[in-house]
Amino acid sequence: MQPESSQQSDENLSRSATVKRDTRETKVVLRLGLDGTGTSQVSTGLGFFDHMLELVAGHGLFDLAVEAAGDLQTGAHHTVEDTGICFGTALARALGDKTGIRRYGCMFVPMDEALALVVLDLSGRPFFAYEGGPVAENVAGFDSSLVAEFFRAVANNAKLTMHVRVLAGGDTHHVIEAVFKAFGKALREAVSVDPRTTGIPSTKGVL
Repeated sequence: MQPESSQQSDENLSRSATVKRDTRETKVVLRLGLDGTGTSQVSTGLGFFDHMLELVAGHGLFDLAVEAAGDLQTGAHHTVEDTGICFGTALARALGDKTGIRRYGCMFVPMDEALALVVLDLSGRPFFAYEGGPVAENVAGFDSSLVAEFFRAVANNAKLTMHVRVLAGGDTHHVIEAVFKAFGKALREAVSVDPRTTGIPSTKGVL
């Protein structure tokens, strides 16, 4: 089932969108505002994941509200992936035709011994690459392999190119936190308005 949008005309003006996704496995309502203050209200039933989404909002200066209820008795995969689908869909709708945006974002973020790099292109072409990150460890009941599932869903539904590199590791919590913070910072840069760009930032005229 595809996510539905309750996006209104005022959301178009404020670069925000609300997306609802209702399946047999999950029910997710997500609102994303790109020109916010970093406020967040997140409830997915997964405390660690909630914290990571709050970091994205705080470091990206996005306003983010997420209410998700999923079949956590079978694991967190559906909840995490469907939240990513909604985040990516909301991002695409909030950006509209992408007029005036910087398009690219790049950020290194250290978290003590961990170091993560996230590079983004709001290209209209979905691609996700993830190297060096944890894929089997468990942090506070959260399966670290779901980090890639979340960002893959975001990339596919926002139609963006995203490269994640974990350049130094150590504590799994620190590694994942560095990745989410770097994503928030890189996305903030990519969606920001460039005063020198008067149209769509592509020589093709479309993204």
